[in-house]
Amino acid sequence: MCFRALCCKGPPPPRPEYDLVCIGLTGSGKTSLLSQLCSENRENIVSTTGFSIKAVPFQNAILNVKELGGADNIRKYWSRYYQGSQGVIFVLDSASSEDDLETARNELHSALQHPQLCTLPFLILANHQDKPAARSVQEIKKYLELEPLARGKRWILKPCSLDDMEAVKDSFGLLINLLEDRDLEPPRI
Repeated sequence: MCFRALCCKGPPPPRPEYDLVCIGLTGSGKTSLLSQLCSENRENIVSTTGFSIKAVPFQNAILNVKELGGADNIRKYWSRYYQGSQGVIFVLDSASSEDDLETARNELHSALQHPQLCTLPFLILANHQDKPAARSVQEIKKYLELEPLARGKRWILKPCSLDDMEAVKDSFGLLINLLEDRDLEPPRI
């Protein structure tokens, strides 16, 4: 039996699937980034109202991403969709106004402290880095007050734009590594 397993090619092992929630204000680029990762046409993208679900394939995993709309009237319902999530993607517009950045910071802080999300890995994407008004990752990290708030949590803050999808894929790869590490942790009793 062992010999057969070593020398005979069978079907490849199934890729693990992870259920993620993707949040961020309207206009941050959540839909565009996820559509690009799924190789969908960018021409017909409209802002998400409510939520949408996309299966985003990677070589070593499949991410089932539940993208939640970021409008004011929808954000208050975000927490209803958190259950069952294994990780969080938070997208922010790094070229947004001070008011929008402050709102994004408040929403991120709420998510980091939410009982259903606080132990999960976070991928925070500082999108629209290709815009002239974009803030650097260091500026955003300081403004979001991530160090004191997220101490002891697993989070990644990365710059991104639709112009550099390889960097976006690399960022998702880092998130997948955190998700895999979480799978290997012994259960806490």
